[in-house]
Amino acid sequence: MSQDLQLFPVFASLEPDHQKALSAIAGSRHFKANQLVFQENDPGEGFYGIVQGKVKIFKSSPLGKEHILHIFGPGEIFAEVAVFAGRNFPATALCLEDTKLLFFPRKQFRRLIAQNPDLGLNLLGLLSMRLRSMVAKVEELSLKEVPARMATHLLLIRENLGRDQFHLDLNKSQLAGFLGTIPETLSRVIRKMKEEGFIEINGKEVKLLDVPGLEELAAGVLRL
Repeated sequence: MSQDLQLFPVFASLEPDHQKALSAIAGSRHFKANQLVFQENDPGEGFYGIVQGKVKIFKSSPLGKEHILHIFGPGEIFAEVAVFAGRNFPATALCLEDTKLLFFPRKQFRRLIAQNPDLGLNLLGLLSMRLRSMVAKVEELSLKEVPARMATHLLLIRENLGRDQFHLDLNKSQLAGFLGTIPETLSRVIRKMKEEGFIEINGKEVKLLDVPGLEELAAGVLRL
């Protein structure tokens, strides 16, 4: 369990004794692909960290339309709002592949925070970054057209990975949901971006051919 904790940057600065105390309250849970971790409005009894696999966080409209809020992978935690708010989960979590999670019960974790304020500060820092990310996404979905959203998404991956060629982890349906559109529209946008020489795609491998052009597309200066 202690070895699994090393995957999570939010816990990296903790003293070894604190990491040991944290691992003592964590429980290991395994899920199959397409298995729910929790549903919207389930009691928020704790939060999760991903050791391996991917988890999709989404909300569904009354008409059944799905909107993806986040997709998390190894080394990331989710549902941490339960630690502070003590409320029901505001969205649904679904495993996209076979997944191993660590579960941190709310009551035990709050006791650890009382003993170790640095742990609480680390988690608050993560929450503030999530909030900024969510504000940026709301702005992107409300103000940008689909080509600009796609260009922004590709540029963010490039920034995070530090290279112009990378593998897309999401399939077309998942990516469309994440960008707030439908697969048919996303397919048209990708085809047009390829025709205009912005990107090259081979399966899930993407190569950015015109980064300045993508930046102008993301900013709304260019239109497809």
